[in-house]
Amino acid sequence: MDEFGDYDEEYDEDLAAVLEEVEQGEGEYGVPGVYDPFEGFNRAMWSLNYDYFDPYLARPVSLAYVDYTPSFIRTGIKNFLANLDEPASMVNSALMLNGEEAVRHFNRFWINSTFGVLGLIDIASAADIRKPVDKQFGDTMGKYGVANGPYFMFPVYGPLTLREGAGDIVDGLYLPLSALNFWQSFGKWVFEGMEDRAALVNQEAILRDSPDSYIFTRDAYIQNKNFRASGGNLEVLEQEDEAYLDDFLDEIDEY
Repeated sequence: MDEFGDYDEEYDEDLAAVLEEVEQGEGEYGVPGVYDPFEGFNRAMWSLNYDYFDPYLARPVSLAYVDYTPSFIRTGIKNFLANLDEPASMVNSALMLNGEEAVRHFNRFWINSTFGVLGLIDIASAADIRKPVDKQFGDTMGKYGVANGPYFMFPVYGPLTLREGAGDIVDGLYLPLSALNFWQSFGKWVFEGMEDRAALVNQEAILRDSPDSYIFTRDAYIQNKNFRASGGNLEVLEQEDEAYLDDFLDEIDEY
């Protein structure tokens, strides 16, 4: 993920900080915004994904794509797909009252679409217009107090909340995403999914060492959604949360 420059380094640091904040509750949800009324079904789907789909299909295919696809092709595909999301991110940044990021998304879209061969070449980054973290309508709803809603774990697709699912539908109404047919949208999801899965390799040890991989994944996912809805501002842990996190890390060390 080196092609996006400083953006990726900063976002990776933010994501690592989010993971450090994940709390694991027993009986009560440890992370604000977690609502898991279908936990039994979700755990069954998690086992299907974690024990079968990921190790035998998603992980090897993703790593093969990253390792064997020429870097200039990967970069072009990644740039092109990222460019498709810029208009939705522009609108959502504006709705979240972040005018600076909205302007950056707008400038990146027209510059890369015009001079970057429909986004295949990231001319905007070369012009020092760095890509902000994409904003989705689910993030916008979260900023204005809409709860995550029920948490679902789907086979193959992975985790999703009701708020995020509804937000994805709204984001898909903007051009150029609205012009994609089913197979084009599916292809976008596959290529982005392979990049995302390959980027998670460094986090696999954390997941393996967690006492309950399902809860860790669920809470990390919700914590990340809370982080995005806040506009990317991490809240300082309270003292009691820090103590809880210390105990949790000590528990991991014992494994």
